[in-house]
Amino acid sequence: MLNFLGKRILQLIPTLFFVSVLIFLLQHLLPGDPALVMAGEERNPAVIAQIRQQYRLDRPIPVQYFYWVKGIASGDFGESLRIKVPVRDLIAEKLPVTMQLASMAIVIAFLIGIPAGIISAVKKGTVWDYGANLFALWGISTPNFWLGIMLIFLFSIKLEWLPASGYVPLSENWRESLASTIMPAFVLGNAIAAVLMRHTRSAMLQVLESDYVRTARAKGLSERTVILKHAMRNALTPIITLGALELGTLLSGAVLTEQIFSIPGFGKLIVDAVFNRDYAVVQGVVLVTATIYITLNLIADIAYILVNPRLRG
Repeated sequence: MLNFLGKRILQLIPTLFFVSVLIFLLQHLLPGDPALVMAGEERNPAVIAQIRQQYRLDRPIPVQYFYWVKGIASGDFGESLRIKVPVRDLIAEKLPVTMQLASMAIVIAFLIGIPAGIISAVKKGTVWDYGANLFALWGISTPNFWLGIMLIFLFSIKLEWLPASGYVPLSENWRESLASTIMPAFVLGNAIAAVLMRHTRSAMLQVLESDYVRTARAKGLSERTVILKHAMRNALTPIITLGALELGTLLSGAVLTEQIFSIPGFGKLIVDAVFNRDYAVVQGVVLVTATIYITLNLIADIAYILVNPRLRG
């Protein structure tokens, strides 16, 4: 186990280095000049030259990259070119919002998708199976923006149960916080639940046809014990990895949902930064997102081994 962790952690270093280089270079391929954006409408040549010197935009790209990585190593992600706020503070403000939304979405997805997949596999060929597959097809096919608008229309306008938009931090009022995030979390979790259902059903069908399951049934074990203790444990092993990957995707892919529900998270932050050519913010947000995604992969691998002890060797 320790050898595995050591190898995986060593693999993270070159991966993060490659990701940082890619982020930095792709950012500089965006059209436009951040110095011109910051200079305003007058675009005084002296002001533009001062901005380039202050933010090292007049230096070669390798030099800019060196100073950027040096700052990150000390916890300094730079300063927003547009609003003059440290990127670290912006990330600390917006990341918990998206983390809360993504965590709620993945919990909803697991609570719906995994039981639906298990029931579909166990009740193969019955109305339960057809219903679960219909749900999966609906979840995958339904656009997030349409579902979000429909939920707002039903629960906010017609029933007046939930707020249509906005966000309340958990630290201020946890009830209002959950009320303001439950609809966007369901929108995000809906599609993931459909994917989890399909993968869980496929894995369960494969496991239920294995020799050790037939042996367990031949020993006279109850069907409940066979499914929950023997089949489900092995079938859910690949689902753990999928869940971790989907959580990482949510952190970077909740842009549209956050826009619909006016959630001030990572999505809105990076969209505004791209449109304003705010290099430091884009680089910081994408790097943090990539780091979280890679870390979640490591956690998924560890959980994979814990669930299946045969892989520890």
